[in-house]
Amino acid sequence: MGIYLNPDNSRFAKVVNSEIYVDKTELIAYMNHVLNTLQGYICVSRPRRFGKSVTADMLAAYYGKGDSKALFEGLKIAKDETYLTHLNQYNMIFLNMQEFLSRTGSMEEMLALLRKSVLWDLKNAYPDVNYFDDTDLVRSMQDIYAAEQTPFIIVIDEWDCIFREYKKDEKAQKGYLDFLRDLLKDKGFIHLAYMTGILPIKKYGTHSALNMFSEFSMTNPRQLASFVGFTEKEVQELAVKYHRDMAELKEWYNGYQFDGVGAIYSPKSVVEAVLSGICDVYWNKTETFEALRLYIDMNFEGLRDDVIAMLSGESVPVNADSFSNDMVTFANKDDVFTLLVHLGYLGYHFDEKTVFIPNHEIRREFVNAISVSDWGEVSEALRVSARILQAVWNMQPEQVAKGIEQAHFETSHIQYHDENALSYTISLALYAARNFYTLHREFPTGKGFADMVFLPRKKFPDKPAIVVELKWNKSAKGAISQIKEKEYCRSLEEYHGNILLVGIDYDKNTRKHECIIEECEK
Repeated sequence: MGIYLNPDNSRFAKVVNSEIYVDKTELIAYMNHVLNTLQGYICVSRPRRFGKSVTADMLAAYYGKGDSKALFEGLKIAKDETYLTHLNQYNMIFLNMQEFLSRTGSMEEMLALLRKSVLWDLKNAYPDVNYFDDTDLVRSMQDIYAAEQTPFIIVIDEWDCIFREYKKDEKAQKGYLDFLRDLLKDKGFIHLAYMTGILPIKKYGTHSALNMFSEFSMTNPRQLASFVGFTEKEVQELAVKYHRDMAELKEWYNGYQFDGVGAIYSPKSVVEAVLSGICDVYWNKTETFEALRLYIDMNFEGLRDDVIAMLSGESVPVNADSFSNDMVTFANKDDVFTLLVHLGYLGYHFDEKTVFIPNHEIRREFVNAISVSDWGEVSEALRVSARILQAVWNMQPEQVAKGIEQAHFETSHIQYHDENALSYTISLALYAARNFYTLHREFPTGKGFADMVFLPRKKFPDKPAIVVELKWNKSAKGAISQIKEKEYCRSLEEYHGNILLVGIDYDKNTRKHECIIEECEK
């Protein structure tokens, strides 16, 4: 065994032996299916914290020469009919591109170190092969295959690090792509090439060096959707095993949605929350919100309006097809939002072609980024939202109306002409409520639908539920009357705490908000 050729299985063994291991080895069955076919070039792009390296280590342990039978024997792949056929049958070359890049000062130096390192392993493993040119990596692999008839599998982790760290160096990027093409394309001795990173590879200008790859990305994960993160069933099993509140895990970490699979959760965050018993923002343990701030501060028309709408729970349309798959080419807000999908900051509805903030954890990151950005009244409204919530609890309608006015200053440039637009303002003004409540919009209640219902989380039983009815150019009193007449509180009979009724109206003539707060008589 070498360092890069047929590394031992210790990295994957460490994963399997961890307290929480969610078995994703069924992915190997798909890889076995496409081995030595035109579909055997696979690029999987996912955000950080979504298990990219774990999957790469798993493939290296399974395919590479060695003895991994004991490691995989109790896992799901062991039940597949192709399991033993391909177990430890290949010359595996495992490359973490970030490792080589971090140890060198340029793309040329990185590739020189990579070639030298892999050739060292090859010649140590096969000293008796008659090499045509033992300084030529591709030809040396070909010579080994001709002598031994053992195919190669190439796994490349962090494949896109060049495009993330040499963002504007087009020469370096194209040189790197040419290296990968020369290494991988049309090589009969390579039966599978698997690359993983954050960015897709479809297009970098007109250079299509890697057009043989099938892409599985956050905008279209296709057959591999269930392997992107944890499924709802997998999280539910963890919640039962560790006695955690599934509803809270769902609100904090659910939100990525893929056709045929449903909800997908961020693995890193779920593991941290389940082990500690505390739902919190674990996202920024691997990447600060400064990265998000950089993109949402871009001055594209409509970008801020759409972010505000997404903060309030809306989805907004996006054209993801124009994205150049790099981190510097932005023509409009669609390109920014598409990058944020690949970075994991936004979810994507494939059929609807819309983006949205997936969960409470990521919403907190948006708020953190906005709070230190030049977003004027939005930043201030988010900072004072806790005071507005306190005013609701204290039944101080004048203070609530004043806080809503402040939130309206920033959202007023959105077409502020109906109750839906008003709900954006209310969501912004009451953002702090999400720390204590689960927010339901268009909540089915009694004989109709309440505009907004805030139900306290289990850990805050002392907080009252809040039923909000919005009116446009009518009256707050009328909003309260509608809550009572349509018996909105009836559907909350299973909730045994106090309930506050909040009626809010916007008068388009006076441009003032009116608020009335009453306690519900159950």
